[in-house]
Amino acid sequence: MFTTHTDTLERALTAIAERAYWSAYPESPSPRIYGEHAAADGEAAFRAYLGGDFPLADQPAITGWVATEASPFGIPLDIRYPHADVDGLLAAAAAGMPAWRDAGPRTRAGVCLEILARLHAGAFELANAVHATTGQAFVMAFQAGAPHAFDRALEAIAYAYREMTRTPASATWEKPAGKGEPLRMRKTFHVVPRGVALVIGCNTFPTWNSYPGLFASLVTGNPVVVKPHPGAVLPLAITVKTAREVLADAGFDPNLVLLAPEAPGEGLAKVLAVRPEVRIIDFTGSTEFGDWLEDNARQAAVHTEKAGVNTIVVDSTADFAGMCRNIGFSLLLYSGQMCTTPQNVLVPSGGIATEDGHKSFDDVAAGIAGAVAALTRDPARGVELSGAIVNEGVLRRLEKARTLGTVLLESSDVTHPVYQNATVRTPLIVRLDADAAATYGTEWFGPISFVVATDSTGDSLRIFADTVGKKGALTASVYSTSDDVLDAMEEAALQAGVHLSVNLTGGVFVNQSAAFSDFHASGANPAANAALTDGAYVASRFRVVQSRRHA
Repeated sequence: MFTTHTDTLERALTAIAERAYWSAYPESPSPRIYGEHAAADGEAAFRAYLGGDFPLADQPAITGWVATEASPFGIPLDIRYPHADVDGLLAAAAAGMPAWRDAGPRTRAGVCLEILARLHAGAFELANAVHATTGQAFVMAFQAGAPHAFDRALEAIAYAYREMTRTPASATWEKPAGKGEPLRMRKTFHVVPRGVALVIGCNTFPTWNSYPGLFASLVTGNPVVVKPHPGAVLPLAITVKTAREVLADAGFDPNLVLLAPEAPGEGLAKVLAVRPEVRIIDFTGSTEFGDWLEDNARQAAVHTEKAGVNTIVVDSTADFAGMCRNIGFSLLLYSGQMCTTPQNVLVPSGGIATEDGHKSFDDVAAGIAGAVAALTRDPARGVELSGAIVNEGVLRRLEKARTLGTVLLESSDVTHPVYQNATVRTPLIVRLDADAAATYGTEWFGPISFVVATDSTGDSLRIFADTVGKKGALTASVYSTSDDVLDAMEEAALQAGVHLSVNLTGGVFVNQSAAFSDFHASGANPAANAALTDGAYVASRFRVVQSRRHA
């Protein structure tokens, strides 16, 4: 398997060093790329799961079957997944670790790359699963849930392979002894995994957010238990099923990858997280649970991506319409249900300079609101960007947010042209004053944004630094024609440890990141303690243990 996929791995290693554009998996769902029947076959494979027991009956320690998913589009799912005894599940996961460890980095990398290849062959099946469980529009579900997720997984494999092979497998050590024969030792260096890894999936991006940790742990020799979010089990169940098939085909214990769905209200993630067998945890989700993991799962290396307050600073622009369109698209995409979506737009109350002259604060706010309104005016087009609302918590936040300030753009209920039972809401934009920090200084996950009137651009920079310093952020953005302002914003972003985008007006948006080039999160502020993906993210998943003997 390593030989089959060597070219892919070598190209990925080059890409993470060069940071230029490269993708191993085409993002367009075109039949010219994936084949004339790929879309229909993928949908049929997805629908075959509906209303039945998911084919993982070969997992160990099964005590029953659970069904917890409800589609934001109203698609009837009723898929039942095997529920396992925790003791038996963890024991089975650990049993195959010695043979997997002894296989070495090359073999493990080959197996992981083969898993990705088979997942890629079923990209439309996976995309339908992501679409149905998360509320993402189909094209986004295809791109983010399949090719982009595969790229992030490959990126993690490449980083891990580089780190594991940085030290040679063996070496001869010879020290001159003066008189007589020199001292000679034969030394062997073993890559030793930490132990069972736990991946805690999220509701919105079950593959994209889970794949880096899953593959980084597996390729470094650790068995992986995947605990999906109760609302988005199917995408990770398909992943686990595929991984188990490849492991078995390669002669390894398929229980090196296991699915651990939970019963309603069970709180299985907390149970698993503090087990002594669990030595690595990857989590994407709320700050509250991420903090709990960091405080309580002391036996494990814990990687968390939590909530943050993503901010745009508007000082001036040479393309007012382009700026408004770009911001509006970012606010609408997947109804703001992305951890990278901007929430606060900081604008001087006195307005800004543009290529068309001075624009007042109200002009700026109206321009952004108008861009969103234009994108949602046609429901058939709008829902292909907004998707559906993933859970009731988002709806409750929407209702509360509209009472907190002056509504610039009201959120409206939209009837989906295909899924009549879908829950679709357009973005809400609210004006706030700078003294409303208690409101805009915390995350409002969903299609909720605040345009904040500040005293000046300097005041905006201060608010940005204070908010991100306290709450963290995954993205930041600035619009300015002044080099001094851009330099000041970049310095503020460096101090805050947040990735910065400058003057985006075209087809690149602040809430999107490209594998092999862009880092996702930095690990340098409260929103996340790790970055996807860098050397630090993978290196703590194994240790090098040596043995030596006289030559």
